Amino acid sequence: MQFLHGATPPHDLTYDDVFMVPRHSGVGSRFDVDLSPSDGLGTTLPLVVSNMTAIAGRRMAETVARRGGIAVIPQDIPIPVVAEVISWVKGRHHVFDTAIELAPHQTIAEAVSLIPKRAHRAAVVVEEGRPIGLVTEQDCAEVDRFAQVRTVMNTSFITVAEDTSPREVFATIEQEKAPLAVAVSDSGALVGVLTRLGALRATLYTPAVDSRGGLVVAAAVGVNGDVADKARRLLEAGADCLVVDTAHGHQERMVEALGAVRSLDPSVPVAAGNVVSAEGTRALIDAGADIVKVGVGPGAMCTTRMMTGVGRPQFSSVGECAEQARSMGRHVWADGGVRHPRDVALALAAGASSVMVGSWFAGTHESPGDLVHDADGRAYKISFGMASARAVASRTSGESSYDRARKSLYEEGISSSRMYLDAQRPGVEDLIDQICSGVRSACTYAGASTLAEFHDRAVVGVQSAAGFHEGRPLHTSW
Repeated sequence: MQFLHGATPPHDLTYDDVFMVPRHSGVGSRFDVDLSPSDGLGTTLPLVVSNMTAIAGRRMAETVARRGGIAVIPQDIPIPVVAEVISWVKGRHHVFDTAIELAPHQTIAEAVSLIPKRAHRAAVVVEEGRPIGLVTEQDCAEVDRFAQVRTVMNTSFITVAEDTSPREVFATIEQEKAPLAVAVSDSGALVGVLTRLGALRATLYTPAVDSRGGLVVAAAVGVNGDVADKARRLLEAGADCLVVDTAHGHQERMVEALGAVRSLDPSVPVAAGNVVSAEGTRALIDAGADIVKVGVGPGAMCTTRMMTGVGRPQFSSVGECAEQARSMGRHVWADGGVRHPRDVALALAAGASSVMVGSWFAGTHESPGDLVHDADGRAYKISFGMASARAVASRTSGESSYDRARKSLYEEGISSSRMYLDAQRPGVEDLIDQICSGVRSACTYAGASTLAEFHDRAVVGVQSAAGFHEGRPLHTSW
């Protein structure tokens, strides 16, 4: 990457401060761009779901890995639960989405609470492992909440064999004008479901899988306690990447934690952070990190900069840390501060191998929280920061009430924030489509067919606030 007028600006920059200049391009189509990162995770998209309890659950991990990214299961989750989640994610189908399953005797109330947990907005009624009906939100409207789902299920649904190609599924759904197709095995057992849009996506994205064909998933571990034991158990559970995580990564405890993890001789990449300087990056790589997480304070749920004055504008942080990591044969993840597809593109242009997304993905069907509606009927989910009082209370649940009360006095994060679902893009896959569309187009503007070429060819300029505002679309006339 180079700056438009040659010299690096004397002040630090965030994503809103910069723009990319188009260059001569021989890339004919955005579909000719390969978005595979080079950080050794086996992902096919440069997207990592942040290790936040309100965001990175099993449904999120499954869905994102199916499209080529990876989610990091948070350190606050008990390791036996993390192990179960990893096993579950790795057992998911590469094409068909895991269905919401209901028994015929379950109530409409149960159906209504479960259906919003999947973007396909339907549940399959199963008896003895075989699908016998389909229930949608519309089927449950204005129906007694204590009625059984057998009374409203639609028994006229289309089924396809589990080896049916996505294109064939697409054609079948189109022909039958059905909301989705239900996939079954040779014995008639439920395999999963696929919508028209899901079938289309299955032809555009390549799942991120491990050497055994299971979907990839990462897991986080903190820097306190018996780090080696926790890391060992996560590795035994099958984590495809270990993320050693703390808010201030450039500290002695992090160095010790990385040493403990490296003593296990892990065969998977080890990520660590967070830092914002070349010095911090070098320290973590010297201690054993393959990937360094970059970012202090840019996240939507983080109050660190307002509370402490500590942090650094994210674009400059990523650029400096990526340059240092590259000189040592390692990589960085840009962690936090992305709110538009352009931000992801700019982070990659600055040298990040992948970009971590947190709050942006919180307001989707796949995030762990329950769907809630405000007084105006708008759907949202509750999100919170990992240094907030809420997260600290969960993390310290095993400590004495005195110690917990003492720690609760200090927080650096929002404990409860409404993350509204975008009516046009309510699922995480909708956001992935939007992000990939923007990043692929950015690559074509730079004349790059790979992310490595994109970083090499990117020309970036500095703009005023008015320049950024000029680039924003107008949804109504002026």
